[in-house]
Amino acid sequence: MSQFSSMFNGLARSFSIRRGKNPGNGDGREAAEVMAKDAKKNDLILRSSGFVNIDGSNNFASVFSKRGRKGVNQDCTIVWEEFGCQADMLFCGIFDGHGPWGHFVAKKVRESMPSSLLCNWQETLAQASLDPDFDLESDKKHHRFHIWKHSYLQTCAIVDRELEHCRKIDSLYSGTTALTIVRQGDLIYVANIGDSRAVLATTSDDGNLVPIQLTVDFKPNLPQEAERITQCKGRVFCLHDEPGVHRVWLPDEESPGLAMSRAFGDYCIKDYGLISVPEVTQRHITSRDQFVVLATDGVWDVISNEEAIRIVSSIPDKAKAAKHLVESAARAWKKKRKGIAMDDISAICLFFHSTPLSIT
Repeated sequence: MSQFSSMFNGLARSFSIRRGKNPGNGDGREAAEVMAKDAKKNDLILRSSGFVNIDGSNNFASVFSKRGRKGVNQDCTIVWEEFGCQADMLFCGIFDGHGPWGHFVAKKVRESMPSSLLCNWQETLAQASLDPDFDLESDKKHHRFHIWKHSYLQTCAIVDRELEHCRKIDSLYSGTTALTIVRQGDLIYVANIGDSRAVLATTSDDGNLVPIQLTVDFKPNLPQEAERITQCKGRVFCLHDEPGVHRVWLPDEESPGLAMSRAFGDYCIKDYGLISVPEVTQRHITSRDQFVVLATDGVWDVISNEEAIRIVSSIPDKAKAAKHLVESAARAWKKKRKGIAMDDISAICLFFHSTPLSIT
């Protein structure tokens, strides 16, 4: 990590010297954006359906997205191998837009979040290193988690603020969820805003593949979410024709009716309980852990955690794993949700081996 900090500072300094400025956050962000452009040129970033499999990497990512029956596909994804020019790091993100401008909001967050996170991570690491009591080697797992958590909290606040002031996108009644993962060596850091879900497939003591849900679906009826919303004068209730679907409403209007309690954007209701604060967690990856599935609610509305890992593990060609999961979810929509327009459906399957093994 110290090597990355030095490298990042060098990049930021090069911008400063070139433009005659003092080093600062703007230069760091610009340096991160340059990294993103270089990574895209070198085919290290995937922003569409397909797969990423870099020689020498411990990762293999399969991605697929399918438009629903409600109009333009408002889901979008990103996989960035060698995140921040680090061979042992990867960034995955899946974003589910909603509202009239939802597809623009989702893409805007996808574009800005990785670079902002890199910049904030470097700054947080640099600040921590100035603490005389800071010793990264003493407890790497503990220190790394708090550095990433702080970086994520800062990043999400910045991204949401920038989105609010973006004149090209009307996000008053539009927004997006954001579920992202950073893999750094044998640790993964998961940050979730909204109701997309990450599920890990791991091998149990008896040799069976079992799911472990890594995230919480932030729905408005969760006790802690509902309490926050009602304390802020927002309302949570279901419409008569949607029993069981809890939504967030303004105090005196039947609007906007959000089906999640956390999201970027949606500024019409940000003062009434909706937040863009991520839940950040970590997990140590062991030899038992096979892959993780990140998917929008279009998958989880009709596919269980158990079904998802069974579907993904049954595909010999892992490059097609995400497509097979999404197509399975599309078929399930037709059977289980007749008369309801199919949602956009997207998934990322991240395998913890460069050449994934078939699991039967």
